[in-house]
Amino acid sequence: MYPTISDLIKDIFGIYIPLPIQSFGFFVAVSFIIAAWLVMLELKRKEKNGVVSAQKKKILVGKPASIQELLLIAIIGFVLGFKLLGIIFDYSFFVENPQNFILSSEGSIIGGIIGAVIAAYFRYREKQKHKLVKPRWDEVEVHPYELTGNIIIYSALFGIIGAKIFNSFENIDDFINDPVDALLSFSGLTFYGGLIMAAIAIIWYAGKNKIPALVISDVAAPAIMIAYAVGRIGCQMAGDGDWGIANPLAKPNWLNFLPDWLWAYDYPHNVINEGTQIADCIGKHCAHLIPPVFPTPLYETIVCMIFFFILWGIRKRIKTTGIVFSIFLILNGFERFFIEKIRVNTKYHIFRYHITQAEIISTLLFIAGIALLVYILRKKKKSEIVSREKG
Repeated sequence: MYPTISDLIKDIFGIYIPLPIQSFGFFVAVSFIIAAWLVMLELKRKEKNGVVSAQKKKILVGKPASIQELLLIAIIGFVLGFKLLGIIFDYSFFVENPQNFILSSEGSIIGGIIGAVIAAYFRYREKQKHKLVKPRWDEVEVHPYELTGNIIIYSALFGIIGAKIFNSFENIDDFINDPVDALLSFSGLTFYGGLIMAAIAIIWYAGKNKIPALVISDVAAPAIMIAYAVGRIGCQMAGDGDWGIANPLAKPNWLNFLPDWLWAYDYPHNVINEGTQIADCIGKHCAHLIPPVFPTPLYETIVCMIFFFILWGIRKRIKTTGIVFSIFLILNGFERFFIEKIRVNTKYHIFRYHITQAEIISTLLFIAGIALLVYILRKKKKSEIVSREKG
C-alpha cells in the first residue's frame, strides 16, 4: 500500500521525496478533474444540439471595491498566508500529517498579515483599473459549459458535507464520543451521503441557470460513474479500510488466470494501521491483514469503469432526456447493493434483517431508476400518440 504519493515514488524509483500528498486525496482530486472535463464536454454537446442554451446576464461594471469585499478577501489572504508561511517554517510537521496541520491552530501570524495585505491590495488595484466615473450594467452571454467550475465546486463542497453527515449517522457511537473529530477529520466519508447532497446542490444551481434537472442529471451521470471508479483507486492505494470481509477461501480454478491479490489481499502498510505487525517493518504504517480480505475497491473500480463506458457509449444514441440518468441509478444501485455483501460496513438491525446504510440507499436508487425510466417512457409514448392524433 502507498498511504502517500511519496511512498509510491520511493517504491518505484528508490528515493524518498517528502511530499504532503495523500494517495486517497490525490485520486479524489483526479476524479474531480476528470468529472469536470466530461461535464464540460457534455454541456457543450447539449448546447450544440439545442437541448440547453446560453443565458443573458447583467453584470455591474466599473464599481470600485467595497469595504466588505476588501475585508472578505483580506480574511482569505490571512488564512492562506497564515498556513503557507507556517508550512515553510515547519514543513516536517506538515508532511507528517497535512490534515492535522491544516485543521490545527498552527501557522504564522506574520504570514497571515502579509497574506491579508497582499490579497486586499491586489483586489483594490484590480478594481481601480476598471473603475468608471459612473458604473454601468452590461449584458453578457453565459454558456452552460462556462458554469462547469461552479458546478464542480458545489458538488465538492456539498458532497463532502453530505459524506460526513451520512458517515456520522452510520457510525453514531464515534460521532457521540467525539463529534468535532467526526465532522472535521478528513477520514470517514460515505459515498451516498456525498452523492445525495451534491445532487441537490447541483440541481438547484443548474435550475438557477435555466438548465432542467433531468438534463444536468444526464450530463453528470457518466462523470459521476468514472469519478467514483477513480476515487476507489485511491481507497485501494491507501488501504483506508474500505475493503471487503475476510476471504480465507482458496481461489477457484476458473479464476486461475487472475493474480492472487485480486481474489484475496492483505493490504500491507495500510494507512489506518489495521491488522498485524509486519516483521522487520519500522515506521508509521507497518500492519497487514490476516486473514486477507476481498479487495472490494478494485472490484468497484473495474465494474464502474465498465458502467461508465456503457453510459458514455449510449449517451448520443438516446434522445429522450432522463433515460441516461435512469440507467445510471439502476446500474449504481445494482453494483453497490451486491458489493455490500462482501464489504466491511456498519449494519443496522431492522426486524430480523442485518442491512447496511448503503444497501438501503442502493435499493432505493435502483427502484427510483426503474420508476423514472418507466415514467419517462410512458410519457414519451403518450406524447407520440397525441402527436399522431393531431397529425
